[in-house]
Amino acid sequence: MTVTPSPAGFDAGRHSDVAFARSILDGLTAPQKRINSKWLYDAYGSQLFDTITELAEYYPTRTELGILRQNAVRLKEFVTHGTALVELGSGSSTKTRALLNVLTGLQSYVPIDISADHLQRAAQHVALEFSDLDVIPVVADFADEISLPTALMQTPKILFFPGSTIGNFEIEGAAQLLGRIRKMAKVSALVIGVDLVKDVDTLVQAYNDSKGVTAAFNLNLLTRINRELEADFDLGGFKHEARWVADHSRIEMHLVSLVTQDVHLLGQVIRFTAGETIHTENSHKYTPQLLERTAHQQGWAVHQIWTDADMLFGVVVLTPDKD
Repeated sequence: MTVTPSPAGFDAGRHSDVAFARSILDGLTAPQKRINSKWLYDAYGSQLFDTITELAEYYPTRTELGILRQNAVRLKEFVTHGTALVELGSGSSTKTRALLNVLTGLQSYVPIDISADHLQRAAQHVALEFSDLDVIPVVADFADEISLPTALMQTPKILFFPGSTIGNFEIEGAAQLLGRIRKMAKVSALVIGVDLVKDVDTLVQAYNDSKGVTAAFNLNLLTRINRELEADFDLGGFKHEARWVADHSRIEMHLVSLVTQDVHLLGQVIRFTAGETIHTENSHKYTPQLLERTAHQQGWAVHQIWTDADMLFGVVVLTPDKD
């Protein structure tokens, strides 16, 4: 087992407390109150999301995993001597195993995640399971400029971006992210999971499960703000809501204030009217054509698009466009 820590001083999340406070205050004082969805993933939030992925209503994880298990061996063409598999937003690295089981020529696995504790546990589990692999966890927010340890900069790379996380970005933001990734050196392929447009009932149920786990996941944001920023949110005064917004082809998650109320946060009073919401997450749904167009504009070519039989989900393999 090898888990290689990042070089001293490289923890890209070391300023996360300041960034968290600034982001929360800016978001909750905006005309449409909002919280960046990346803050959903503290240690407990990450555990809740793992539970969500196993729910009957939540089709994306099992569908994507099935696609990967069926097709991952075809990624061998991108593995050369010393290749690293770099995963953006690794979470529990569950789907990563579908790649690691068949891409036996990999030298290293580099999971990147914003939740340090969750990342370390997941990295240790992968290292135990794949003893010949050098596992190098990196605590970072991949939505910002992506910086890797110097030793990895010129390493051949396959980038792995599963879970339809790209859907959390506005389309313009997703394009900008693809553009930043395109600038990384020695990338042979970028493998992205994308949730596809489908019937509204299936989409809404996936984000509003009958067991209330997604609601707990969303409300955990308020618990985190209370704990880390000494706010006084009353969790009983808010409810979770998932809604389909056809004009933007996305599911939105909101926390709805049930009453008129004041919340004290970082020396300010945040006023909520009854029915007012905090917008906590977007999940854009793509067509293959939209994904291809967005990628091409940022210097990527679509090498493969793999889907399930019901066209619920897609895994897209992008390569640097040579044109």
